[in-house]
Amino acid sequence: MRRNDVILILAIVLIALLVYSKYSEKADRLSSELKTEYTERSKTSEGFMPLEKKEKDIEDLMISRQNSITRAVKMIEPAVVSVNVIKTKIVRRRMGFFFGYYDDVPYNIKSMGSGVIFSEEGYILTNAHVVEDATEIKVILTDGRQFDGKLIGVDSVHDIAVVKIEGDILPHAKLGNSHDLIIGEWAIAVGNPYGFVIKDSKPSVSVGVISAVNRDFAENKEGKVYRRMIQTDTAINQGNSGGPLVNIYGEVIGINTFIISESGGSIGIGFSIPIDRVKKISQELIKHGKIRDVWFGFKVQDINPMLAQHFKLESMDGVLVNFVEENGPAYRAGLRKEDIIIFLNGSKITNTDDAEMAVTDVGVGDKIKIIALRNNKEIQLEINAEEYKKADLKMQ
Repeated sequence: MRRNDVILILAIVLIALLVYSKYSEKADRLSSELKTEYTERSKTSEGFMPLEKKEKDIEDLMISRQNSITRAVKMIEPAVVSVNVIKTKIVRRRMGFFFGYYDDVPYNIKSMGSGVIFSEEGYILTNAHVVEDATEIKVILTDGRQFDGKLIGVDSVHDIAVVKIEGDILPHAKLGNSHDLIIGEWAIAVGNPYGFVIKDSKPSVSVGVISAVNRDFAENKEGKVYRRMIQTDTAINQGNSGGPLVNIYGEVIGINTFIISESGGSIGIGFSIPIDRVKKISQELIKHGKIRDVWFGFKVQDINPMLAQHFKLESMDGVLVNFVEENGPAYRAGLRKEDIIIFLNGSKITNTDDAEMAVTDVGVGDKIKIIALRNNKEIQLEINAEEYKKADLKMQ
């Protein structure tokens, strides 16, 4: 490389260093001036956010975080309780190998679930499977108070139970309605199964939507019948049975009961008993201590092709009345053997399953509206559901 080239390169580098030094000095001076201006303005609260405005913005931010769901949770939270149960089971134990002697030994089983206080008198709704066969019931409130629970009554078939506690200033939830639920509306599942386990006895909350209504299931091995259930994708985990399903107004619209899951954990398929049914059952349990057996006074069967031909029917829809009890509610209302029921309480009847479903929620004192065919002519009847009493049955 020639000498002139080297001198040229060194000159260029020197010029670059001078330019960089000049701009760096200017940038440092500008940064220092900005810092000084920021400090002075902060001191005088001119041009920057005053402390009062900052506090106001924080308050507005907190308000924006609150919505219908958080307000609903705040309303329902104090009324959700932990229900801890001891059940005594009798276990048969072999005492001797050679003589085959057995002894019955009581065995205590601890279980837990959730519940919701729904009256200022201390009545609590929960599932029957949570408290059935209980020898001891402990109820823990969200404020840490503990009470002995008294089992008022159980409807094992519909899986509803009422427990009562005695205390002062008891929080209670408002019971809403379930007949007008909208598919897709918000739903909040609340449970409190860990009152004894976790020092903080606040309930757990999960949020989802109403996925479907009027879901029906076959009678299970415990004899429980789940009809017209509310389906929700809200997470209902183990121990949350008996807790409330709530709408955005903080009103109870169902009692969380079971999930469908292979793993045992929630996969977004949970089911709740509609609160309209629960309200009716709970009042019956509080007043009578049990669900009184309903007496209709008639029986039905499905219509097969042979019967449809015999009665000259256009289809096999409906059910055939094959038994009417003399002087029973149905007989007094005018129902007769060989009448064909096509509507029950406004529901179209195609078979005996439909007929059974239509009267699932009928209790003593309710009325059953029937539309039937007699000699292919339509008739309308109204039956008063009465309490069943043992008596001799006479076929009509």
